[in-house]
Amino acid sequence: MNRLSPSSIRPSPKSHFPYLFAALFIVVFVDSWRRAGIDPTVFFEAKGRAALWKFLTGMFPPDLSWPFLSLMFRPTLETIQISLLGTIIAVMIGFPLSLLGTNSLIVRGILNDPELLGAPVRRTLRYALYFTARGLLSLFRSIPEFVWAFMFVRAVGLGPFPGVLAIGVAYGGMLGKVYSEIFEGVNHRPLEALQSLGANKLQIFFYGWFPQALPNFVSYTLYRWECAVRASAILGLVGAGGLGQQIEISMRMFNFSEVMTILIILFSMVAAVDYISAKVRALL
Repeated sequence: MNRLSPSSIRPSPKSHFPYLFAALFIVVFVDSWRRAGIDPTVFFEAKGRAALWKFLTGMFPPDLSWPFLSLMFRPTLETIQISLLGTIIAVMIGFPLSLLGTNSLIVRGILNDPELLGAPVRRTLRYALYFTARGLLSLFRSIPEFVWAFMFVRAVGLGPFPGVLAIGVAYGGMLGKVYSEIFEGVNHRPLEALQSLGANKLQIFFYGWFPQALPNFVSYTLYRWECAVRASAILGLVGAGGLGQQIEISMRMFNFSEVMTILIILFSMVAAVDYISAKVRALL
């Protein structure tokens, strides 16, 4: 039996990357703190304490009068509609792009190797589709929905419609990116079994690929719907309708009790969406 001599046992050299990364992080953090002008002491100064106290005391008690609550019914309904329609458009954008942007579904893997082997032109076209889809997904999600709302307000005018478009495009890029990663992470053994039984591409996809990805699809889509409820309220600040527009009006009029009421409505909406999402996920 071969024995290792003590001289042949040497510790592996330690990587300096963790120390370099930690040093770089500290430098970036300190520089960001300085450039952003972060100064927590302003909250404890006399002027800061007075402004904060005025805002907090003005929020209580919330305005629960019937005239104001009845006025909030339509903006609340608009916020729900913006988030729901925006999420539906996001799925309509993200799902097909995710199919084209999944490497193992378009370019490589058991669905493509027999077809693309020895066909360089067809493989090049597939790669062109793949990179185009990935580029569009990156473009859509790299621009915040707030900026998309600004552009759509200029294009189609004020109202809920630009908010729907902004959420649809921005969240379409996010959903497409995650959908493609879910597709990449499926177990390929059932797909190989289906192929060995003579199943075609569509059968492999709908009976082997998609059922594995569906629970994660639904879970992440519902999560994005929760985010869309909050985002639709923010988009109202740029004229996209909903509760955000009412928050801006109340803030400008210094009616902080109305702001508190709207925040309670938003909290209730998000909690309701979270409850519905949990029930749907439990059925999968």
